[in-house]
Amino acid sequence: MKAYELLFFVDPQITEEVRAGVMKRVDVAITENGGVIDNVQDWGKHKLAFEVDKLTEGDYTLIDFHADATQITELDRVLRINDAVKRHMIVRRPDKD
Repeated sequence: MKAYELLFFVDPQITEEVRAGVMKRVDVAITENGGVIDNVQDWGKHKLAFEVDKLTEGDYTLIDFHADATQITELDRVLRINDAVKRHMIVRRPDKD
């Protein structure tokens, strides 16, 4: 398994239930085929560099995890179809392997 980092943000106005649902879906997408979540950091609200879907700030979360490369496409698909997630980025971390 290789090390990856996922950074995403959601609308800061959404409810805690919706946010917990997003986190649960991300958790399932990573761990269902043997992936391991190493660290979750809630960065909180930050101002965006430019407006995204009429939002000027976002509520950020950073997740460090280990997974197989085949799981990354499924995780990317899950994040793309989730309306609560406004933007996301998955990066491979060779320094953490």
